[in-house]
Amino acid sequence: MFDSLTDKLQGVFRRLGGRGTITEKDLDEALREVRLALLEADVNYKVVKDFVAGVRERALGADVTKSLTPMQQIIDIVNQQMIEMLGGGHAALQKAKSPPTVVMLVGLKGSGKTTTAAKLGLHLRRGGDSPLMVAADPERVAGAEQLTSLGKQLQIPVVTLEDGAKPERACKQGLAEAKRTNASSVLVDTVGYVHVDSEAQASLKSLHKALSPHEVLLVADAMTGQEAVHAAEEFNRAVPLTGLILTKLDGDARGGAALSIRAVTGVPIKFVGVGEKADALEPFYPDRFASRILGMGDLLTLIEKAKAELTDEDAESLTERLKKGEVTLDDFLEQFQRIKRMGPLGQLVGMIPGLSQIKNRLNVDEMDESFFNRVEAMIYSMTKEERRAPEIIDGSRRRRIAMGSGTQPADVNRLLKQYKEAKKILQMISTGRGSKITPFLR
Repeated sequence: MFDSLTDKLQGVFRRLGGRGTITEKDLDEALREVRLALLEADVNYKVVKDFVAGVRERALGADVTKSLTPMQQIIDIVNQQMIEMLGGGHAALQKAKSPPTVVMLVGLKGSGKTTTAAKLGLHLRRGGDSPLMVAADPERVAGAEQLTSLGKQLQIPVVTLEDGAKPERACKQGLAEAKRTNASSVLVDTVGYVHVDSEAQASLKSLHKALSPHEVLLVADAMTGQEAVHAAEEFNRAVPLTGLILTKLDGDARGGAALSIRAVTGVPIKFVGVGEKADALEPFYPDRFASRILGMGDLLTLIEKAKAELTDEDAESLTERLKKGEVTLDDFLEQFQRIKRMGPLGQLVGMIPGLSQIKNRLNVDEMDESFFNRVEAMIYSMTKEERRAPEIIDGSRRRRIAMGSGTQPADVNRLLKQYKEAKKILQMISTGRGSKITPFLR
């Protein structure tokens, strides 16, 4: 979502870096470009004004114009100012002293509230909780059916409304069921509104009173721009919001809502949706988010994603096989599939410091589906013997594999070459001979 903004900010930094010293005039010209870049990204005007003023004040206060490394200092100042704008530190979900923790999800129609409820349920379950979901939106056709279907897929229980019943009744049933089953959290999917008028405010307040929630989270579509900011202000007037969940941050919109909403409302962003899959919900860390926008990567999130896919036992087993030279194409396929589960390749590359600058040239976004699918198809078209010993694959076998996978023999050649190169590098790392690159892969 922030590729354009990242490119423009990095362009400003590169131009500043080409100068030995930076004058106050240089700083003002650079900040003018930063201001334009943020406004073009649909960031709220007042937020941009305060941001630029804060950067200028810090830069002059730190005597950047007299520094031997002015560009590095300015990047650091912009980073710190952006972290402050996004809320400073990570805001975790508040837990009830005695379970269940009640989370009320509110939002406009089409913001992704129902799917976000399911994503949040999966996130909590993976963290050791036993969530229960409540479908309390009688106005949306098939809303309860959608949540029930998602609950079955993710193995999370769902309490639904009886025909003609009010949302408050479903909430009371949900709370009773949570106590009966010892559920540790209750996630309530409420009515989606076109706008928050007096009737909607009254309904929200009534539901809030019935639930006494520990968290009231607004689900806002980041692609709607400043409309999401206005919605946050309206909902906050109706019920006291405790946090925000921004959806569709993987989209190609300008993304100004994500940078404006915390500064305008004072309500912290707690989660961000980064894809359509059930596990595409991430806790929000202002420092990591700012680092991604500035093109500085986000290794902590990348490491967390990798750990979720590769257990210590898996890593030890793979290392032992590497040392013995026993890594096969099945292992190669398994690693590709792990990477695929971690998220779109474009997002992963953007988390590696330095690589975000060449992401567009690598065409990684185009590689996601077609690239992984071709690799899988080619390896699945091989016999067990060929996967264990790829060196036996000759010309006729290549043609058969290509025909079976809908690819060309040249694609099979390329795959085998990638496998050999990857195996060589991984063996060097496992035996300690690749010490120079090991730190980047840990």
